[in-house]
Amino acid sequence: MYWVYVLENQNDKGWYIGYTINLEKRLREHQSGYGSRTTSARNNWEMIYYEGYKNQLDAKGRERFLKSGSGRKFLKKQLKNYLGVE
Repeated sequence: MYWVYVLENQNDKGWYIGYTINLEKRLREHQSGYGSRTTSARNNWEMIYYEGYKNQLDAKGRERFLKSGSGRKFLKKQLKNYLGVE
């Protein structure tokens, strides 16, 4: 299974969007500073959203979409209760 996920930095509320085959391991890497350049520069990441895919290309495509303007609008709508958006 391939996972597309969104992390939120609890200090500045910034987001990181990625994909992985091992969701728990990848989250630990981000939280311990061994994640991407973006997440290793800051700490205090929390997973706020994830989706599972059987096919790697589908997961990569979804990651690419979520990083786009339309994808971020989708996430804001999907997470409106969490974000406190009306």
